[in-house]
Amino acid sequence: MPAGLQPEALGANLWARNMLVELAIRDLALIEGLELSFGGGLNAITGETGAGKSLLVGALELLIGERPRGTAWIREGATRARIEGRFLLQAGAGADRVQAFLDRELPELGEDWKAESGGQTERELILGRVLEKSGRTRAHVNQGAVTQKALRALAELLFEIHGQNDHQLLLEPSHQLELLDAFGKLGPKVQRYRLRHGEFAELAERLSRLERERQARRDRLDLVRYQANELAEADLQPGERARLVADRDLLRHGESLRKDLGVWLDALCDGDDTALDRLRTLERGMEAWKRRLPALGGPLEELVTAKLHLEEASARLASLADGVDADPARLERIEDRLATLERLERKYNADEAGLVRLRSELEREAAEIEEAEQGLGDLVARRDAALAALETAARELGAARRAQVAPLAKALHGILGELGLEKARFDVALEARPAGPDGAGFGERGSDRVEFLLAANPGEPMQPLRQVASGGEAARVMLALRTALAGCGSGRTLVFDEVDAGIGGRLGPAIGKHLRSLGEHHQVLCVTHLPAIAALAHRHLKVSKQVTKGRTRTEIRELEGDAREREIADMIAGGADQATARAEARRLLESAT
Repeated sequence: MPAGLQPEALGANLWARNMLVELAIRDLALIEGLELSFGGGLNAITGETGAGKSLLVGALELLIGERPRGTAWIREGATRARIEGRFLLQAGAGADRVQAFLDRELPELGEDWKAESGGQTERELILGRVLEKSGRTRAHVNQGAVTQKALRALAELLFEIHGQNDHQLLLEPSHQLELLDAFGKLGPKVQRYRLRHGEFAELAERLSRLERERQARRDRLDLVRYQANELAEADLQPGERARLVADRDLLRHGESLRKDLGVWLDALCDGDDTALDRLRTLERGMEAWKRRLPALGGPLEELVTAKLHLEEASARLASLADGVDADPARLERIEDRLATLERLERKYNADEAGLVRLRSELEREAAEIEEAEQGLGDLVARRDAALAALETAARELGAARRAQVAPLAKALHGILGELGLEKARFDVALEARPAGPDGAGFGERGSDRVEFLLAANPGEPMQPLRQVASGGEAARVMLALRTALAGCGSGRTLVFDEVDAGIGGRLGPAIGKHLRSLGEHHQVLCVTHLPAIAALAHRHLKVSKQVTKGRTRTEIRELEGDAREREIADMIAGGADQATARAEARRLLESAT
């Protein structure tokens, strides 16, 4: 590192920003194999025209998810090209943004990245892209395969490129809205709006789901009520079926049973010479002999006990005989009741106990559905109240944004003048989208739509920034925006290509100072042909072509000390050995301190 450019002299945070620390390129066009290291602050990339500076920017474009243009990207003789960038993210907003994205879009990678961090303040993320000779491409994050869409979305959180191709994040109206909020320090108002938006969205979704399900819910309520009523009318009782089956059997065989019971009662007590009559005769005879033969006491006692049992059995049989009913009407009622029970058991695929439980469950479900219907009105009132609160938050946020339009435009005018665009006019178009009663028009960041407008020359109409021709002029506008918004949304690596295109040495120092100042908040990579910008860089990389064994190779190396002085002198006068050029190079390097 050149004298005077030590990290401690550049601010404690300069070398601890989220940044691209290494870029590995293999078999990409003229690059056979390169491993580059980048530092904090401003990194200048210089080299002769055609040496391969645009190739380096192209590699970064591929890493950000751009589609390759043709197969010329792959080095002759190779089957694939590979680009891999290693980023270091400090704990805080940058790392949190990436973690939130991974958790939402790539949950498995998100879990792994969180586990790998181990609570450290510095976290590593590797983005990669492979281009096949067949035209297919593959993307990966931390060696895990991802879609090109996911790679692009993640890369936008890490770095952005301002230059020839129209893929700058700053051109997106949604990002311009974020920058306007950051410029005005409107974070608390945005957070308050988001809270109200979340509350409304949750209630609206619940209400929408209930309304979508209303007809199905009503159909279900009709069915549940019918089934519950059917079971209630059946008035099922546990054990009823067994009792009915027993009664039915008695009624079906009543005549035969009554006949048998009569025969049994005749034999025991009602006929001639019954069993009880014989036992009574025996009892009298044994009672008479017992006085003469005491040993008959035991047998007599047993005989008396047997007589008592037969008398009890006779009484029960007589009672059963009186209860045997041959009533056909009652039998029919029992048969109908059993048929009802069997039909319900088949219909609901449940036994008697299951039908009793089902009735209770259906009655409970019907009550819950009725309660939900009654609560729908309460939910509508809560949704409407949340919508009113959301509208208030949106109006307050919109008013705060409108108050920042003039200050931002004024800041841009001054910076554009310093960058050679003193005739340019900048403005911010802020429009509140109409919001409907269903919440349509309210986005994640409010109901406002913003568009940055620019008229680069007098007499030209104001146009959306995204319609301004890309190239050096657009890159300077981006630099002006980033300078005005320095410290707002920091954490991304900014790549400027052709920021000094079409300007002379007079504006070089001004552009260099803005780039260097921007490096206090972002890591900046700048492809430049102006010595004043290169001299102000914290790190200087030179791109050159070498021919070895008949093959052309692009090489990139970091310059320090005398080598850096010679490169800057060469940029000044095309001759690194000229004394005046060397003296001017030393002056530029010394002024950078």
